[in-house]
Amino acid sequence: MTSLLRQIALVPDDNIAGQLAPSVIDSVAAALQKQVTRDFGPIWKVVATVNAFASLDDVPLGYWPILVGQEGQGGGGVHLDDDNQPYALVDFTNDWTVTASHECLEMLADPFGNRLIAGDSPDPARPGRVQFLVEVCDPCEVPTLGYSVNGVRVSDFYTPSYLAPRPNGAPAVAQYDFQGHIKSPRQVLRGGYLSWEEPTGEWFQETFFRGSKSTFRSIGVFDRSARSLRAWVDSTTAQDRQQLLKKRAKFPKQVLAALPGQEDDENNLATQASQQQAERLRASIAGARSGNN
Repeated sequence: MTSLLRQIALVPDDNIAGQLAPSVIDSVAAALQKQVTRDFGPIWKVVATVNAFASLDDVPLGYWPILVGQEGQGGGGVHLDDDNQPYALVDFTNDWTVTASHECLEMLADPFGNRLIAGDSPDPARPGRVQFLVEVCDPCEVPTLGYSVNGVRVSDFYTPSYLAPRPNGAPAVAQYDFQGHIKSPRQVLRGGYLSWEEPTGEWFQETFFRGSKSTFRSIGVFDRSARSLRAWVDSTTAQDRQQLLKKRAKFPKQVLAALPGQEDDENNLATQASQQQAERLRASIAGARSGNN
């Protein structure tokens, strides 16, 4: 059965006009396309394109836009328009490429922000069956857990095995996230969170924003004015995400630049390789034009 093609548009918002060069938008869109095609798509059974556009006026019908600008999102967020079609807003911060990757992957896994998967409650104080909201990047969303594609920093993401059960005492044999940071189903890493609904309709979260371990809390009943479960759930963590964003703002620029603590400058090496290849190609083109090649 042929998969339905999903189309993503990466667009600089008008409120940062001139601050993102077209070549940068093109480079990031190419990196996201590679991540989707090579890494994410085969695992989540998704087929998609990611293209760069200069403005919203240029985006064709049928594309789901990711706007990068001064958006006031505390990082990023996926919303639904008046036709209930998804779009994402990404704050133009130093780690915006990680956020754009995060929102792109979550939009592809669950375009409308309401997908639930049943499983066992992760809270030992409230055992039982629950329904998890599918947000494939939230438990491992910190930029330092991400990786580089074409020298552009992108987000880690969990696999379908993350929400699957594992018997007590059984060895971890599955891949729970693409980078291998998550060691067991439903584990929340520092800086991340996980959300679920109990059969009563009450929602809960496991968050790891402070201290040395994660904590559990109730976030109440779904507010339907939020349009989607994802938009509502994300709003409940906005304050904590704003605090993390202040720390993330100290990172160096993420496009073609390495993160603190990396063992080698993989991103700058990617830039150097691209430049060397370009020079060789220019020499070959010059020879072809002159008839010497």
